[in-house]
Amino acid sequence: MLQRLARSEARRRPADEVLRERALALSRQHLDGRAVPAGVRWVSNQGSRWGSCTPSTREIRLSRRLEGMPAWVVDYVIVHELAHLLVAGHGPQFWRYVERYPRCERARGYLEGVAATARLPLTEDADNVSDDGGGVVG
Repeated sequence: MLQRLARSEARRRPADEVLRERALALSRQHLDGRAVPAGVRWVSNQGSRWGSCTPSTREIRLSRRLEGMPAWVVDYVIVHELAHLLVAGHGPQFWRYVERYPRCERARGYLEGVAATARLPLTEDADNVSDDGGGVVG
């Protein structure tokens, strides 16, 4: 029984290396393989962000609040953060990259619904871009 629970938990919360491989696959599929993260990991210190990215170190962090959400939503956040490896802000070129992800609008709507329920901020404008190039997603 414990082994079954552990396997189930592992499927819902991929290990960091699995996340990096997933990010590399998404980069190949949607960003011509141009965004190559050094690492992708889960973090628990992001209260109002779904993800963040530090372009200088090429590190991507995903909020543990994403765990258990549909894979296509997590993939959207990964693509969003991968796009920050190519464009730091949330300008038009950034959104052209992000919108290559086929479920972009659906995932954004999903995250907006979750954020509204949790009373989190919903904006993604330049004022909300963090010093490390990340931003509020969804």
